[in-house]
Amino acid sequence: MLLRGNWNLRGLAGSEARLLRELSVRGGDVELRWNLMEIETLDSAGAYLLWRTWGKRLPAKLTLRPDQQAILTRWQEPGTAGEGPPPIRVPVLQRLRGMFGAAADHVLGVTALVGRLAWDLVRLLRHPGQTPWREISATIHETGGRALGITALVGFLIGVVVSYLSSLQLQTLGAQIYIVNILGLSIIRELGPLLAAILVAGRSGSAMTARLGVMRVTQELDALSAMGISHSLRLVLPKVLALGIALPLLTVWTDLIALIGGAVSAYVELDIGIYQFILKLPGAVPVVNFAIGLGKGAVFGLLIGLIACHFGLRIRPDTESLGNETTNSVVASITVVILVDSLFAIMFRGVGLR
Repeated sequence: MLLRGNWNLRGLAGSEARLLRELSVRGGDVELRWNLMEIETLDSAGAYLLWRTWGKRLPAKLTLRPDQQAILTRWQEPGTAGEGPPPIRVPVLQRLRGMFGAAADHVLGVTALVGRLAWDLVRLLRHPGQTPWREISATIHETGGRALGITALVGFLIGVVVSYLSSLQLQTLGAQIYIVNILGLSIIRELGPLLAAILVAGRSGSAMTARLGVMRVTQELDALSAMGISHSLRLVLPKVLALGIALPLLTVWTDLIALIGGAVSAYVELDIGIYQFILKLPGAVPVVNFAIGLGKGAVFGLLIGLIACHFGLRIRPDTESLGNETTNSVVASITVVILVDSLFAIMFRGVGLR
């Protein structure tokens, strides 16, 4: 039987049922010789139609071109021929082994990156003139200066919310003045650094990862390697140092705006004056809490920079990998920030509390 024409999705549009009926009449004839040499184009749609006609097997007498044979051969593989792929059953231990293997791979990658950055710092101490001051300054402006607006807005709203909810409980106890203690400790010690870190991870960390990924896609990283320029010195180190400097400053800014929001809400709900709030704050919150908040900000900034650059350098030269790794970078950064914050809470549980 000689077949002609275009056996592709466009050529078969609207005529699949008719062709299937006509072919099914002769499909059961094992002695029939099939000739596909006159078919101009054959895609998966046409191959599947023939495959069903032949009873999901190649006929014994078949003449075809090599490119057609490559398409039809796919339907001989297990899980094709319209039956769908076979279910993948992965043992639990194998799945856990894969998860731990991926986690170990990331830990080793971050450790290697830290080692390269440490070596770069030693190199810069020996040759201070090679320090990328311009890149560090630009990154501080990008991650810190341009984030003042969003951190101020979120900080103010969080301060209002915490103050309002706390005032409802304090009014029932007749302890309205302790709103200063609650706001001071919760914002300066915990919420300020944590909010700033989460916002920076979502805003600046994702941008760093995407920027490195685009450089991979456009082969700029390969060009830098060909010119002998270190990725860690020129791309990673400025970002990590800049975040380590900018995030503590953003923490102070977020603390200040959140306390202003809390003071305004306390004035409205509890009739506590702004001046009274400011006078009581230093006595209610020991200064060591401010130091803990700054230390958290610096550590969070370094971690966010490391994680963002780690995932950025892992991006493959395709757009799918760019999107996946950018998402993974943000999720990993926020998760690590919360985990480290809990470690800080455990280590300093008896410090700065009265």
